[in-house]
Amino acid sequence: MEFTAKTVEEAVKAGLKALDVAEEDAIITVIDEPVKGLFGKIKTLAKVDVSKKLTDGERAVSFLEGVFDKLELEAKAVLVEEGEKIIINIITTTSASIIGYRGEILDALQNLASAVANTGKKDYIRVVVDCENYREKREETLIALAHKLEKKATDQGRDFSLEAMSSYERRVIHSALADSPTVTTKSEGKEPNRFVVIVPNEKKERKAYPKKGFGDKKFNKKPAKSGFSEEIRKKPSGFGTFLGNSLKD
Repeated sequence: MEFTAKTVEEAVKAGLKALDVAEEDAIITVIDEPVKGLFGKIKTLAKVDVSKKLTDGERAVSFLEGVFDKLELEAKAVLVEEGEKIIINIITTTSASIIGYRGEILDALQNLASAVANTGKKDYIRVVVDCENYREKREETLIALAHKLEKKATDQGRDFSLEAMSSYERRVIHSALADSPTVTTKSEGKEPNRFVVIVPNEKKERKAYPKKGFGDKKFNKKPAKSGFSEEIRKKPSGFGTFLGNSLKD
């Protein structure tokens, strides 16, 4: 907001009072210095812009709402929590356009909000962007899937690979099986196709069944005797002529 006074100091003081904010928590920009005319009379007042410094979460919220305006989406970002992590909830009547297929759009918005919130910070703070409780529902689905594949990997004694997931979803799988006594997890591949592999602690050797071919005993048996002498077998039976395959030249 802009404030004017005879001096810059007075204009700043008026701005801080109006916003009810301490000077260290405000952003102050001097727009115009006061100009004096003849005989020291003030010709032009000092003008300053005073605004409250936004917290990391507030900056992320402001950024998201700017994105919604640009995309002409009817959505509002609400700061739910700010402390060890920042939680932002998006309220909208068109949740599909915010969440996307398996949360892809929501993940993109979360990554952007995280970048904004952590700009200029030494210590990274986690940012979670949610819509219609999608994160919790998705976590429940992933945890159930993790335990289902945990049992399969344990019973069959072989690795199971999941589909490509975001880093957020991979963390859910890793956390769900972190205390498993029978399997471990690891991530493989490169972004954006990185995926989780569930590895059993005890692997079982899969039985190898040899392919049957001409080298097998089955195919090397001597031809069975027909019960006819060699001489009799060489004589024409008469069926050849009937089929159009006469033995004559």
